[in-house]
Amino acid sequence: MNRAFPTGLTRVDPDLGTFRLAPVDVEAHVELLHGWLIHPKSAYWLMTDDSLEDTARYFRSVRDSEHENAYLGTWEGEPCFLAELYAPEHGELAPHHDTLPGDVGMHFLAAPTDTPIHGFTLAVITTVMELAFADPAIERVVVEPDVRNEAVHRLNEAVGFRVESTIHLAQSGKDAYLSTCTREDFRATTRGVVR
Repeated sequence: MNRAFPTGLTRVDPDLGTFRLAPVDVEAHVELLHGWLIHPKSAYWLMTDDSLEDTARYFRSVRDSEHENAYLGTWEGEPCFLAELYAPEHGELAPHHDTLPGDVGMHFLAAPTDTPIHGFTLAVITTVMELAFADPAIERVVVEPDVRNEAVHRLNEAVGFRVESTIHLAQSGKDAYLSTCTREDFRATTRGVVR
């Protein structure tokens, strides 16, 4: 685990209950995460064709990196989402984003389900944003969702993200909306949310 990132978070949502985040344990969680990531509903993560070993290799690289960390999220004790925090000045976003001190990149994935719960993904992204801002040095979160991912654009807007520009990420092969959310915008947009 990279000690430069938060070690976890517990947040009580006023409507849905307790959400927790803790670092991914690759050996313990890889089969679960692989099942989520190869699901068609996870297509924007670009890992649907990965083998179990590919998934394990990916999460080992994240675990061993100085510039990113992955978290398994639970709701009422059940694993149901994944989050990543990363240093945007390292990796494929670097040429497209003028990183400021206090910037952190973020990815999240709600586990695919056939029985969606109203407000669940909003509660998930709110919890992940709370994790990012749990570090007092973080002032802004950066994301780069695929331009076609309408559901995530609505969620991002709901927690305070603003689209800065459209960029092409050659490594991922996607066109993305480079978007940012300051701590102040997050607090203003989600006022009244209980930790």
